[in-house]
Amino acid sequence: MNLYLLVLVLYGTALIGLGIWLSRSVKRVPDFFIAGRRLGPGLLFSTVLAANIGAGSTVGAAGLGYMLGLSGWWWVGSAGLGSLVLAFLVGPRIRRRAQKFDYLTVGDFLEHRYGTSVRSAIGVILWLISLAILAGQLMAFSRVLEVVAGTSKTTGCLLGGIVVVSYFSAAGLQGTAWINLLQLVVKGIGFVLAVPFALAAVGGWQKLQENILSSGAHGPEYFSLTGIGSEAILAYLVMLVPSFFVSPGLLQKVYGARDDRAVRLGVGLNALVLLLFAFLPVILGMIAASAVPDLAHEDLALPTVMVELVPFWLGSILLAAVFSAEISSADAILFMLSTSLARDLYQTYINPQIEDRKMLSMSRWISVVAGVLSVMLAIVLPSVIAALGIFYSLLTAALFVPLLAGLYWMRPGRRTAFVAIIVAVAITITLSLAPDVSLGILSPTAVGILVSLLIFAAGSQLERSTHSK
Repeated sequence: MNLYLLVLVLYGTALIGLGIWLSRSVKRVPDFFIAGRRLGPGLLFSTVLAANIGAGSTVGAAGLGYMLGLSGWWWVGSAGLGSLVLAFLVGPRIRRRAQKFDYLTVGDFLEHRYGTSVRSAIGVILWLISLAILAGQLMAFSRVLEVVAGTSKTTGCLLGGIVVVSYFSAAGLQGTAWINLLQLVVKGIGFVLAVPFALAAVGGWQKLQENILSSGAHGPEYFSLTGIGSEAILAYLVMLVPSFFVSPGLLQKVYGARDDRAVRLGVGLNALVLLLFAFLPVILGMIAASAVPDLAHEDLALPTVMVELVPFWLGSILLAAVFSAEISSADAILFMLSTSLARDLYQTYINPQIEDRKMLSMSRWISVVAGVLSVMLAIVLPSVIAALGIFYSLLTAALFVPLLAGLYWMRPGRRTAFVAIIVAVAITITLSLAPDVSLGILSPTAVGILVSLLIFAAGSQLERSTHSK
């Protein structure tokens, strides 16, 4: 067996074993869904950051660094900016509501605010688009494993899927928060050490600049944070920033916080780390561009650094770090998928009187099914960024206005929210599939948000007119 693969199998087995051991404390549905609302700043920080550093933040960001240079920072940097909004504006407010009304999912909040139809619409949309981002995590890992161990895409997707489904379905949020802490340590060590070693392998920063500029493939803008231009930066901000404060997976982790202070400290520190971490994979991608300027695919930039530019011991740690990144983000999506389908769809429509023990078992089985479907999707999707783009665009279009309006604007009701969600998603999908349509500086996601906002404004006026009669 390839030594890299052996390291990975041993590490994956350890994570599964830890998940099974931690599952002993998961006795009730609130333990699985929201960790019994007992997460302090430290565990909340680790589980939110672990969710945010995944395929897009590692393999995808390195690929952007390879193609775009330093301005690839905006992919992960936008996540940090969105996390600041979650930490200080959205998170504490929705946590208080979750504790007061005993919310377990974002669907609970939407039903309480708008009604069952809105909860169901978001549940269905969320389940379908979340499969894409879960597939993206598995695909990113499989691409890395192709390079370092020579395995097939199918093998990589299966290995990642087996590990994440096994420990998450056993441990839920309560146990996964501890596993995420271990994964976070591995990620930090791997990426922090990899940058100086890989940079030294290409002769330092000045030599890297000379190599890239002399190749003729890139100009000086490659080394600028704004090199991709204002329109591209705006598109990243619109698509990504809201995703990190309206994502049901992140909001449900916030539900698990024991108080507002834990949200502000835990999620705020996560934001700071993301803003700094955003440079690391991008620089590794630029190093790969200097050393190997003719890669067949940009997603190969990070695994190329592992194999060709750092020693085996560090390559093994970096491989474990990438594996940790992909599966920790995958478990956050699996958490969102399983809890949403179990609570928002199954319990709401099929078995409202289901017992706590059976609901816990149902949530675990749903996570297994979601994992299987995501593995199948990962095998057919073309790239990591393609998979993640589907998720972030539709999630933002569907949830941005209804969620914030539900927290800060009390008039618009069920019909307005339902129409806004359906129309915003439909417009975003339509414009995304019609790349020849010119939108100026607006992205399809931005148009979807604007349409949703207009529908909410019109609905508010209609309700005001109705009430005044």
